[in-house]
Amino acid sequence: MRENDRAIVAFTGLSHAVVHTYELSIPILVLVWLTEFPVTTATLGSVVAVGYGLFGAGALPGGVLADRYGPQWLVVGCLLGMGGSFLLVSLAPNVPTIALALGVWGLAASVYHPAGLSLISTGVHDRGTGFAYHGMAGNAGIALGPLATALLLLVFDWRLVAALLAIPAVLAVGVALTAEFDATAAVSADGGTEDGAGEDDAATTEETDAPASLSAFLADSRTLFTAGFALALGVVAMNGLFYRGTLTFLPDVLSGYLPSVTEYVRLFEPGSAMAEEFDLAYYIYTGLLVVGIGGQYVGGKLTDRVPVTTGLAGVFAGLCVVGVLFVPAAEAGVGPLLAVSAVLGFLLFAIQPLYQATIAEVSPAGDRGLSYGYTYLANFGVGAAGAAVSGYLLSAVGEGGTFLGLALFPLVGVVLAVALRGRRGTDAGAA
Repeated sequence: MRENDRAIVAFTGLSHAVVHTYELSIPILVLVWLTEFPVTTATLGSVVAVGYGLFGAGALPGGVLADRYGPQWLVVGCLLGMGGSFLLVSLAPNVPTIALALGVWGLAASVYHPAGLSLISTGVHDRGTGFAYHGMAGNAGIALGPLATALLLLVFDWRLVAALLAIPAVLAVGVALTAEFDATAAVSADGGTEDGAGEDDAATTEETDAPASLSAFLADSRTLFTAGFALALGVVAMNGLFYRGTLTFLPDVLSGYLPSVTEYVRLFEPGSAMAEEFDLAYYIYTGLLVVGIGGQYVGGKLTDRVPVTTGLAGVFAGLCVVGVLFVPAAEAGVGPLLAVSAVLGFLLFAIQPLYQATIAEVSPAGDRGLSYGYTYLANFGVGAAGAAVSGYLLSAVGEGGTFLGLALFPLVGVVLAVALRGRRGTDAGAA
């Protein structure tokens, strides 16, 4: 990778890890708030849903802002907002203040993905590799964030832990303020991407043709929504539905198939309080997320070696197989369960660089932030329905039926990826 590529990837990778560190630390803190405040799980769940809802809903206006003002400083604002929100959490005297703080976090975090991905797509020449490293950094935050929060809570009061969690954002801002890179180094003068051009030939000015009014926003959206872009959004939505559907209740599902930890290691006495508290499912779940780091890397490399639609169809097909085989493998024993869980984690995250690169290929560089805004509205917004779907299926048809039902999402994804490949071929022929 070129020096400019490395600088952008380092900046966005660190920021991505911070975003997901906060996202996954919130459920750990929820356990503390349930005992700290006189609140029911229903009320606290609604409070948390405010932050997560804004995390998805704010992606679209975040994309507009990224195109209007440039992604680099929008990411800096995102980091400052997230760090400030957790400082507010640490000072919260009651649940309404926590709701406000999490709302601030959701709004601040929502702009990251359209801004960060826009920066990679316009500034990094080795785009696939850039997306891969970016995704791997996000997975590091996903896996290590909740673990670090849980370990800190063993030593410190939750308020101090929340304040300490603001430190990663401060460090990331420090990196941003000292980093030097060209945010448009991979964009040619006519708005296309330069796969083989040198940095000296790259455009040196920010894109400024972002929508400045509602009518302009609607006009840009109509222009953006070609058949290819609509198909690509369908691919993203299918990924989001399967992702949320499988991961939301996966720890609970794993618990039903795993024996007590004392059957394997003598960390605790059987029947002791510590043995009861130590849930092996949580650590297998964390391991699954760690395996996803490798999936991100491989998926990113694939974008530079095969057509992205081919990669999407292949990974979706693999997820279909995993959905069909997950429960039979779990019922076969711990070994098969660990194996199918590892494959699930690998494939769930291998697909992310592929669809991110697909969006970049079917959208103009000047509307890249807007395109990623729609992308993460589909991924986080539409995808959130996957949790409701899996919850209903678990209560109605059990675990076997749930995974078979969820396998329909990647199956539709295969169809959409093939259709997108055919559409791009038609468009190329027409050109």
